[in-house]
Amino acid sequence: MSFAAVDVIRAKRDGGVLSDAQIDWVVDAYTRGQVADEQMSALAMAILLRGMTDAEIARWTAAMIASGERLDLSKVARPTVDKHSTGGVGDKITLPLTPLVAACGAAVPQLSGRGLGHTGGTLDKLESIPGWRAALSNEEFLAQLGDVGAVICQAGEGLAPADRKLYALRDVTGTVEAIPLIASSIMSKKIAEGTGALVLDVKVGTGAFMKSVEDARELARTMVELGRAHGVDTVALLTDMNTPLGRTIGNAVEVQESLDVLAGGGPADVVELTLALAREMLSAAGLSDVDPADALHDGRAMDSWRAMIRAQGGDPDAPLPVANEVEQVRAERSGIVASVDAIGIGLAAWRLGAGRARKEDPVSAAAGVVLHKRPGERVAAGDVLYELRADDPARLPAARQDAASAVVVGDGPAPVRPLIIDRIG
Repeated sequence: MSFAAVDVIRAKRDGGVLSDAQIDWVVDAYTRGQVADEQMSALAMAILLRGMTDAEIARWTAAMIASGERLDLSKVARPTVDKHSTGGVGDKITLPLTPLVAACGAAVPQLSGRGLGHTGGTLDKLESIPGWRAALSNEEFLAQLGDVGAVICQAGEGLAPADRKLYALRDVTGTVEAIPLIASSIMSKKIAEGTGALVLDVKVGTGAFMKSVEDARELARTMVELGRAHGVDTVALLTDMNTPLGRTIGNAVEVQESLDVLAGGGPADVVELTLALAREMLSAAGLSDVDPADALHDGRAMDSWRAMIRAQGGDPDAPLPVANEVEQVRAERSGIVASVDAIGIGLAAWRLGAGRARKEDPVSAAAGVVLHKRPGERVAAGDVLYELRADDPARLPAARQDAASAVVVGDGPAPVRPLIIDRIG
């Protein structure tokens, strides 16, 4: 059945519910180039403003999955479980989490993406390791999943191509925040990859796409229901993103902090969230009797990391890139750090070259921000609050301006925010 694109746009613009046939047609026609970018842009804006019913979202997701191939992981001997984060600042959790869960007996088929704007990308971080490659064939992906139990790579060209095309369009048309489109984008790829279970880390706060707990909870609920409708056991944690995770924001600096965690150390918040997500993943994989903390402390997680990096051509012993320019920003007064705003620090890292404004832009492996002080820590006048790192000194002034008001020093104790806000599912 064929439709006129303008009729589909008008139906949603006027608050109507799209039929299954309309959704199937418009997703397929756009993927094949029969619906123009400007028409899909108008429809995406109508969806942002008018929303979608649960039935519409489910059908839209199914149409995205049907636009490409669906991987079969049934021959993988271990139970499969994946994790997805909606994106944040300093969010390096995938790096220690994937080998940790693999070290505990599950297989983790982690298809990841690149950063855009102030949010970092897992693939960008890993590409700071000499030799490591993000692109794997389906055969390489399945072989590594069976041998090592851990894969972090980019999605293949055949996986949900409708999402790849629509994602790029949403980014340049101001429709990224549409909950139906976020949910279908994430879940179409995760369902198509064939994982048996999925744990979602839905960020909420100034450094996240979801600024309010209510919106984050709605997104989490929508994705959990989509996963379960497609036979994927899915749960979600709502986690705070008002403050950057850990002390590093960038690429190579986040890899180094992840290595600290895998060695049994690292910042307390990164360790807490890594272990919380690991326990959820292991429970979903039927391995709830395994304590992931043991694998961090006895070296198994680090061994799994090294095997994963080697399998993708990387050298786990190679030194990581170091920035040419380092500028230290010092406290003007004594007191206690009251807050570190995630969006200000994330934008500063982006200005320094750690992120990109467009998908085709290059990133600097060495650029980023290193926090010397976090909320609740005492500081004396003249102490270093944070470092700005860049390859190009011309990038420092704009980053300095973005970060200038991000770290607030006060007199009293800092407000305590729970890292894990809620669990959905």
